[in-house]
Amino acid sequence: MALQQIVQETVTGLGYDLVDIDRTAGGLLRITIDWPWQPGSELFINVEDCEKVNRQLQFALEVDGVSYSRLEVSSPGIDRPLRHAQDFERFVGSLIDITLKLPMATDAAGMVNPSRKKFRGTLERDATGQGWQIVWSDEPPVKPGQKVSKKRVPLPLNALGFTLEELREARLAPVVDFKGRKPKETA
Repeated sequence: MALQQIVQETVTGLGYDLVDIDRTAGGLLRITIDWPWQPGSELFINVEDCEKVNRQLQFALEVDGVSYSRLEVSSPGIDRPLRHAQDFERFVGSLIDITLKLPMATDAAGMVNPSRKKFRGTLERDATGQGWQIVWSDEPPVKPGQKVSKKRVPLPLNALGFTLEELREARLAPVVDFKGRKPKETA
């Protein structure tokens, strides 16, 4: 049985979603898991979840004779990769980083540097509601305690529509707030 299938069956059999499998040349087998997404519910993977999956995977991999030197099971973390349409649906309204496979080139139309491939902004549905877009401003963020003139005109927002096929990589942008989690704002 193939590694992908063994891990997928084991992880989903325990009630989790498989986010990623990474196998390094040094023999490290890194498995990333998460709870299945249900709108309105935000469950987080904890150490006990990782231990449970680790124990079961060790057994399953041994039975199938898969060789590895070290097994690591973890949560997706604050910079979680976004790979499937469901991931994008789940994180609409979140700050993300994307890297395009190809630079903007002539499609940039003066909006951005034509060789640009990396963007950070808010993930939104496009105007049709069928595709995706990232919305950002090139205005520098206001620093804590910095005074901002009331007469200052903010820079306009930029929007870039994209398809999942055009992406090399997409991740949640790591935003650390030491004041605790805030509930997601509803529109």
